[in-house]
Amino acid sequence: MPTSTDDPLPTTAARLDPRPAALCGLLGIGAALAVGDLVAGLLSPASSPVLAVGGQFIRLTPEWLKALAIATFGVYDKLALLGGMAVVLVIVAVVSGLASRRSAAPGAIVVVLLGVVAVTSATAAPAFSVADLVAPLAALVAGLAVWTGLHRLAMRRAAAIVAATAPEGSPSAASTDDPATDTGSGDGAAGRVVEQPTVHRAGPVGSAGAARRRFLLGVTGVAAGAGAAAVAGRWLAATGGAEASRASAGALPGGPGPRVDLTGADFAAQGTPTWLTPNSAFYRIDTALQVPQLTTRDYTVRIHGLVDRELRLSYDDLRARRLVEAPITMTCVSNEVGGSLISNAVFLGVPLADLLAEAGVRPVAEQIASTSADGFTTGTPVAAVSDGRAAMLAVAMNGEPLPVEHGFPVRMVVPGLYGFVSGCKWLTDMELTTFAEFTSYWEQRGWAAQAPVKTQSRVDVPRAGSSVLAGRVTVAGVAWAQHTGVARVEVRADGGAWQDAELARDVSIDTWRMWRTELDLAPGAHRLQVRATDRGGDTQVATPTLTIPDGATGWHTVEVTAI
Repeated sequence: MPTSTDDPLPTTAARLDPRPAALCGLLGIGAALAVGDLVAGLLSPASSPVLAVGGQFIRLTPEWLKALAIATFGVYDKLALLGGMAVVLVIVAVVSGLASRRSAAPGAIVVVLLGVVAVTSATAAPAFSVADLVAPLAALVAGLAVWTGLHRLAMRRAAAIVAATAPEGSPSAASTDDPATDTGSGDGAAGRVVEQPTVHRAGPVGSAGAARRRFLLGVTGVAAGAGAAAVAGRWLAATGGAEASRASAGALPGGPGPRVDLTGADFAAQGTPTWLTPNSAFYRIDTALQVPQLTTRDYTVRIHGLVDRELRLSYDDLRARRLVEAPITMTCVSNEVGGSLISNAVFLGVPLADLLAEAGVRPVAEQIASTSADGFTTGTPVAAVSDGRAAMLAVAMNGEPLPVEHGFPVRMVVPGLYGFVSGCKWLTDMELTTFAEFTSYWEQRGWAAQAPVKTQSRVDVPRAGSSVLAGRVTVAGVAWAQHTGVARVEVRADGGAWQDAELARDVSIDTWRMWRTELDLAPGAHRLQVRATDRGGDTQVATPTLTIPDGATGWHTVEVTAI
């Protein structure tokens, strides 16, 4: 009888073409990641396989490589990491597919190995819980199911094509039900193969068409399903309640907008930054690939350790307390000389001194070990939050609740200290302890335990490598010496005499200060330098050093051409 297009076809001699093989690999791994994202979005966004592996990569990356990434990509370092991971996964998927042209085993092994990496990375997260295993395990199961299913369809397609294109009398042709290869005795010639012209037969051609259709339907279905799962997962992760909670956080004391007089505070018309950095432009450097999704309803911060009274405070508890508003410039310790990882905002929050006084800090306590919702830790000297500076648990930034990426609902802010020892975002725990008893995240990786911000300055205009008109040239920029204050800024060209710059109004010793001057530049190449002196009389260090372990030093130098 004729061969049905639904009959199973032999696949022992089939071999996938490169394109469908690679497509199977891409869709198998892509579907695994999409399902992992979807499950993570429903349960715990940080347990997404991509984020779990990315987070572990960040934790294991050598400090020199992290510094290089920040110096190269700045605030886009996480996008660069995710982009690099995507490229690697595409390559792995394609290679695994091509290695599986005859057997599904190589691709299945790759899917399992990737699943093991994701599960291991999830268990290594500082804030790990058993629920974080659900997403990577679901991704593993989905990846294996999709990979084996698509590979089977692809092999049937390949077998059908082989059968359909094989000449009459070939082994592939003889493997199907065909009167021309019948070994029965109906014509008196048992076992004899009747010679036929080389033609393609209707049965196998129909099988090939059906197999192609089934493979295309499978590919289309998987691609559509994976795409929908990925979009849903990302949407759930991005709307996990934090943004909605932030929107309903309630009116801030005094109304929206920071209440600070900014008259004469910058020289933005001459090229300096605006004195107040918009929230959308505020630099962000942290270890969170997926920002924690906390809500005000469930939020609690615990203060314990070397205290007389343990405190547990909700978001409403904090908002009901005495709040202070203060302008504070924050600087990342990874900011290189002349770098842009510095911003200025007006923060509103509960004074840390009030909370510590209520808890009753014991004299032996030396530092506050703060923990973020994602397990990140900082260590802040107790002395730095008890000397009268505007150290606070901030709930608002520039007149609105903290942006989610900047620590909503509550973060710590301490003027005069680099963020890695003072700026714990998504704060959930504060333990009073000693330096000997606790080592923070970055200290474990070779950074300093105590890191006051170093006096620095930067030339913003003209830009390095730019051309300017010869003659009187405006040079302008910013200087900072948080919690000490900038008293003087000097500029020079080509190693000549230092010239005092005009300073903008000093709003606070805890914020940056803008400066400007004019220099006479003849046609040709010129080398401009700037240095600042703080109110204590200390001039910024001229010797250039790296950011590790406690911040870079050196005079910012730009080279320009006067034409």
